[in-house]
Order: sequence, then C-alpha cells, then structure tokens
Amino acid sequence: MRLALALALITVLADMPGPPPPAIRYFALTREVHVSDPGKQNYFVIDEEIWRHSRSDLGDLRLYDGQSPVQYALSEQREGVASDEVDVKILNLGTVSGHTEFDLDMQGTAEYNRIRLRLDAHDFVGTASISGGDGPGRAASVELPASTVYDFSKERLGSNSLLKLPSSNFRFLHVKISAGVRPQDVKSAGVYQQHDQQASWTPIGSCAAPQQKDRGTIVICNLPDHLPVSQIAFEVVASQVNFRRSVTVDDGKGVRLGTGDISRVRISRQGTLFTDEHLAVPLAGVSGPVTVTIDNGDNPALAIERVQPQVTEHRVYFDPNGRTGLKLYYGDEKLAPPVYDYARFFRAEAQPAVAGLGPDSPNPFHQPRPDERPWSERHKAVLWGAMLVTVLALSYVAVRSLRVTTVG
Repeated sequence: MRLALALALITVLADMPGPPPPAIRYFALTREVHVSDPGKQNYFVIDEEIWRHSRSDLGDLRLYDGQSPVQYALSEQREGVASDEVDVKILNLGTVSGHTEFDLDMQGTAEYNRIRLRLDAHDFVGTASISGGDGPGRAASVELPASTVYDFSKERLGSNSLLKLPSSNFRFLHVKISAGVRPQDVKSAGVYQQHDQQASWTPIGSCAAPQQKDRGTIVICNLPDHLPVSQIAFEVVASQVNFRRSVTVDDGKGVRLGTGDISRVRISRQGTLFTDEHLAVPLAGVSGPVTVTIDNGDNPALAIERVQPQVTEHRVYFDPNGRTGLKLYYGDEKLAPPVYDYARFFRAEAQPAVAGLGPDSPNPFHQPRPDERPWSERHKAVLWGAMLVTVLALSYVAVRSLRVTTVG
C-alpha cells in the first residue's frame, strides 16, 4: 500500500506544470502606448480601466513591440519614506528673555530633517527658531528655517509640534520657541529623516451626493472589487475654514473599515497666520459599497463639493530605445508577475517623458487558455480508481501470501 501511495504521489508531482508563459493570444485586452520621446525613459499611469480589467497585483501587464516583449518597471508613487524615529536628549532647558529655549543632542543620528517635539501645552501659536552647530548653545551656529507650532484645543482644531528643516547632520541643535510653551511643557523630542516626495493619486470608483442625517453627513461610495483603494478624498468649498470633523467608513453590514479626521485651519494669532488642511481618510484593501459618515457634532454641515475614492498612483516605466509605439496587453489571470532585470536595476530619471495611452479594446487575437491543469487534476476519478485497484490488488496478494505461509 505504501508503494502504491508513493507511486501516485510521484505521478502527481511530475505532472505539475510551472507558471504558464505569456502569449499575446491569451490576453483579453490591449491598448496602444504612444511614446512621447523615443530617446529617453517614458512612463504611463495605470488608470481606472486597467485597474478594473487586470489582476489586483498588476502582474498580468505586458508590453510588446510587435511580437517582442519590452521590459518595464512598476513604480508606486507613495509619499517619501521616513526612517525610524529616534529619541534625542534635551539639554539646557530653560527660559531666556521670556522664551523657552533648549538644546538637542543629536549624537547617533547620521542625518535628519524632521524633529517631533512632545509638548504638554494648549491653546497657543508659536514660532520655533532652530540653529545648528558643533556645540550646545547659539555660539558659532547656523540659522535654519523656523517652523510654526500650535495647539487649538479650545477650537478643537488639532495641534502641530513637528519641525521641518533641510537635511542636516549638526551635532547639536538649539531651539527657541517664541510664545505659549513653558520649559516644563517640553517633555521629549524625536528625530528622523523624511524623503521629500509627495504622493500621487488616481481617482477610482464613485460616490453619491452627500445626504444629511441627524448630526452627520452620509455619503455612499462604490469601490471597485479587487482594487487596492488607498484613501477617500474630500473637496470642501474654499470659503469654509476652521473645521475639524471625525470620519468613519463602514461596509454594508456596519463593520468599521477605517477612521480619520478631515480639517482645514486658517487662524491668525499674535500676528502669525497659520494655514493647514487634511482632507483625506486612509483606507487599505477595501472594496464594494461603503458608507462614509462625517460627524458634524453641533456644527453646521460641511459644504462638500465632491467625495472621491483614490488609489496610489502606479506608473509603468520603460525605455523605448527609439521606438515610437508599443502595445500594452493585460487580462490573463493565470500569468505570474514578470521578473525583469530592468526592474531590478530600475531608477527613475529626473524628467522622464509621459507616454499616452489609447482606449482599451478587446484583443483581436484572444483565445482562452487551454486547460493547463496537470493530468491528475483533470482526471481525479481515474487516478483514485487506479489507486483503489492497486490497493485491492496488493491486499489480495498479501492475504494469499499469508494463507500460503499458514498452510506451510
């Protein structure tokens, strides 16, 4: 019996095929790619049509020049990645001429451009002046750009204590806060490096017009299936300022899928005008119909012009090498993602050309892939029947051998 099972297992494993190779005839859809500059790196953006009809990981995208494949690199336009935040020592914390001042010991941090202060102060707006040098204090220091810090707890408009500066490696930083923060309010400080790259977004899906219900604004959105929706963005009329609202996103069964806040602040305090806005709620792996609820509390409803689901912009980079037109094919669920040297060593040029995409159309050569399952998967009944016959035969032989031995 063990021999029969081993033989059957060997048959199954030997019959398992590898990933199917790409072939133009197996792609359901195609689009013209119009190269804008054949002598430099080009890219095009994955739009909603491609997202809807390709695999969710975009692993079935292929570029062709006639019958010849063209290598490419897929790049996601996320916000700049930050290094791990590291706590730094606060030295010489005190008051100078009525202002809170202190030094930060940056030992162990090779390079940084963000400082996060943890402050226990409320209802203030101040300016944090920063200088850097090789020793503590302001002697022989280099002036760096100032940052605005604030807390609008009374107005329920949030707070900010993040200081932004150019990439630096000063051994010490000296910080002076103009007003509103006492030395005892400065609890700790962390530092990290943030790569300056703004995220880009592609609109996808749709939302109905906002409806008012009790103290909330309700928006029903339809997120396409299998697409990696990244956030829901809100457009609020420009004249509406100084608001902060909690937002929740639920599915049709009331399961919470995401939460966040949207806000726009424009306040003048002590001669300083501060403006800031955050008008998107992050999501991850959400699809289908969702209910977006904006909690207005005791405030009037926001004048919302539009609500739009978005996905992080994905770009396909490639080198035309003199070619002016290529074709994009997609819509083959069985393909494995490509493995290209071009992608392994990819680096986006400073000013790549933007290629155009024609409308999607059915591939005129399309035909369904043949059933490429192994023989054992396609004929399970035959395989198990053969195994059963083998087991019965072996059992019969074993029983006969036992009887002969007993008789002898």
